[in-house]
Formats: sequence, structure tokens, C-alpha cells
Amino acid sequence: MRREPLYRVRFAYPESYGVTLEGDRGSEAHYWFLAEGTVEGRIEGRMRAGNHPRARVDGCALPRVEGAYTTTDGATVMFEMRGYARPYPAERRQIVVSVRHTAEDERFRWLNDVIAVGTGEIRPREAGAGGPRKVHGHAVDFVIDVAELVWEPGAP
Repeated sequence: MRREPLYRVRFAYPESYGVTLEGDRGSEAHYWFLAEGTVEGRIEGRMRAGNHPRARVDGCALPRVEGAYTTTDGATVMFEMRGYARPYPAERRQIVVSVRHTAEDERFRWLNDVIAVGTGEIRPREAGAGGPRKVHGHAVDFVIDVAELVWEPGAP
């Protein structure tokens, strides 16, 4: 198999809600975030989604993102991401996700049977960029590069 780049998605969370459950063995948190951003690459446009992650006791978050890309030329591509937002390194947490897409527009229908993977990070927001979402008191942006996993025949 090989990876073929598809797009980069950048987003922030303008709204967030959460609860934390405390127990004898630590705590875990459940959240719901509204995600808004942009997508650039083979898909170009706006991103809007909801993320309902669970934060484990070890600090690893399990994102469950479902949303849509609205392309600059009017198509809608639905997507879902599942994976890990690792708690390290502290200044740029790692993101690793699987991604599936659904599209009815003929130009993007090929995505319907693509398995994609994404890697990225939670980055400190650049100076002057507004936005309410903060992690440990710091404004952040999420950046994920998504690539198609392309089937290739195995060795004989």
C-alpha cells in the first residue's frame, strides 16, 4: 500500500461543552465541540463538524468527529474521523485518525470507497489569531493532513 495526499484540514472549536467523571482510579472527561475551519487540496472549501471525544485517564483523547466539507464549487462531502489525540509532545499534541467520506456529487463520488488516514497536531495559535478554544490556557488550532491509502498487490 501507499499513501496519496488528499487534503489538509485546519479548524478550531468556537464552542465546547464537557463533563469530568472522578473515580478511585483517576478521571475521564467527555466533551462535545463545534468545529469550524477550512479544507485545502483535492477538496477545497469550508469544514463544519461536531467532535464528541472522550479523554482517557492517561491523557489520550479519542476523537469522534462527524461533519461536512462544503466545497468552493457547491458540493457537499460528509466525513467522519476516529483515532487518537496523544498527550505528547505537550506543546504540539499528536493526532492520528482514520477518515471515511460520503459524497453524492459525481466529482467526489470516488471518495465513497476510499479509506484515508490523517496525521496532524494541535498547534498553538499564531499571535493575533482570535478564537475562544483553549487547551491548558493556550489558544490552539487543529491541523490534519489526510491521505488516501492506495491498495497495491502484495509480494508473491
